[in-house]
Amino acid sequence: MNKKILLLAICLFSFFQMKSQGVASTPEYIKELTKDWQGERFEDGRPKVSDALLKRMKNIQIEEAWGYLRGKGYHNQYEGEWEILHPDSVMTGRVVTVQYMPLRPDYKELVKQKGAKEKRDTIGGSNSWPIQMLKPGDVYVADGYNRIIDGTLIGSNLGNAIYTNSQNGYIFYGSVRDVAGLLDIEGFNGWHKGSDPSYLAEQMLTNINTPIRIGRAIVLPGDVVLANAHGTIFIPAHLADELVLSSEIVGLRDQFGFQRLREKRYTAGQIDTKWTDEIKADFRDWLKKYPDSKLPMTRKELNDYLNSGKARY
Repeated sequence: MNKKILLLAICLFSFFQMKSQGVASTPEYIKELTKDWQGERFEDGRPKVSDALLKRMKNIQIEEAWGYLRGKGYHNQYEGEWEILHPDSVMTGRVVTVQYMPLRPDYKELVKQKGAKEKRDTIGGSNSWPIQMLKPGDVYVADGYNRIIDGTLIGSNLGNAIYTNSQNGYIFYGSVRDVAGLLDIEGFNGWHKGSDPSYLAEQMLTNINTPIRIGRAIVLPGDVVLANAHGTIFIPAHLADELVLSSEIVGLRDQFGFQRLREKRYTAGQIDTKWTDEIKADFRDWLKKYPDSKLPMTRKELNDYLNSGKARY
């Protein structure tokens, strides 16, 4: 009798534990993926990195962010060689990830059924589903497996919808159509691998807010992206704050070094290698005289970071 009760309990437990995978990840799964994030979250579970930090990140150089992430063991967060709507602009934002795959009829029907259960629009194309989920400050990041012909994930209509919901743009490891129309959307920007006049065909959305690959980079929902003319880098949310502060201090360090080189106080060899205690002390004195109004961070953030021993000289 005890064995029967035990088997019944195991079966019931397994039944209740089995949950059908939806099109979009559950908040619980996203929280597992981003367990190191300790701050506020969206209802879908993604980390809610502050707008203020996203604004500061626009001044960070790709190389500085890349170097910081490499130092933390994150070697696969960069992708380059993009076509960009507005190369002179910088975009930062919180990532919503989307996976596309070659069309398979039975799987497409299953995705449609699951989308209907999630109360998604099943009349139009599924490539509109992630757009409906976007919040201000989000970036629509999709793996279209670098398909150009018949792999156009958006045109000007969906581009307008993306900007309306996010006030931001997109990054597609794939293609777009109607570039002229996309360029007409004021404030909108996008990174893609190519463009083509064809419509999306023989390609299907399979999931939203799961880990995806963008070229050589791995991207998780809730990552922060920094995109500019030099490429895109995807930053784990829990590292974004320190990355920005560390990179800002590197920027100050460079300002100091350039100034001292122009003054011929130090040689290029002295500045371009590990600094002596004398140069470090000179840098700290230089920072004390730096106007608070021109600092990219607060004076307290600067002092706390320098005193923590994390500063890179």
